[in-house]
Amino acid sequence: MTALAWLIPAALVLGALGLGAFLWALRSGQFDDMEGAAYRALEDDPPDDEIT
Repeated sequence: MTALAWLIPAALVLGALGLGAFLWALRSGQFDDMEGAAYRALEDDPPDDEIT
């Protein structure tokens, strides 16, 4: 029973940290350009319609 006394709060803290990291990534624009990120993961050259 004493293990549950620290496992449950530890799980809640880790869950809150994960949620906080997800919300931070969402607010900082990490998920704005999903197609571009997928393209950059597969190709070395930029797309033709990209203006540089």
